[in-house]
Amino acid sequence: MPRLVGQIDVAKSEAILDAASEVLGERGLSAPMEEIARRARVSKQTVYNHYGCKAELVRALVERRVNSITAPLREAGAEDRPEETLTAYARTLLSVVNNRSYALMRVTIQGSGEMPELAREVFEAGPKHSRAQLARFLEVETLAGRLRIDHPLQAAEFFGGMVLGHRQTKALLNIAPDLAEDEVEAIATEAVRVFMRAYAP
Repeated sequence: MPRLVGQIDVAKSEAILDAASEVLGERGLSAPMEEIARRARVSKQTVYNHYGCKAELVRALVERRVNSITAPLREAGAEDRPEETLTAYARTLLSVVNNRSYALMRVTIQGSGEMPELAREVFEAGPKHSRAQLARFLEVETLAGRLRIDHPLQAAEFFGGMVLGHRQTKALLNIAPDLAEDEVEAIATEAVRVFMRAYAP
């Protein structure tokens, strides 16, 4: 069965983002768009048609990662089972640092001196937006009486830091944490246990 035009566009967009993640991670923000197009098996004009410039491409990569990390917060009924939802969120955070997908963040840090605005946009669209979504979830839980949190954004920062710890620094230094699946589960479960106990109503 032939794909619809919209499906083809989505497939091309994902191919472009996958290629961009690889190329930018290998060659930095100065990587040529031609190389991204070549790896995505599309024309350079197609890359520009989907993403007007490199900065837009980087923003799209960051947004895709944030959407993946925060997906558990948007699951149907997520707010009714905070412990399960926070555990799933913790797993996604750990999966990001565990699979070496911090290459884009590393090259953004390296290029922040020359491109401070892009670095700021990456932070705004990435870590800041991710924590804001978690803070909104915690606020909902507090209003429902399942948690007692006076400062949701601060609590979101505490939770993220507790889950990631030095693993985030290792990922930024290109040192893979290499966590086994049972280790990821143990860290996520313990972080949620401590967090839920600290903010119990």
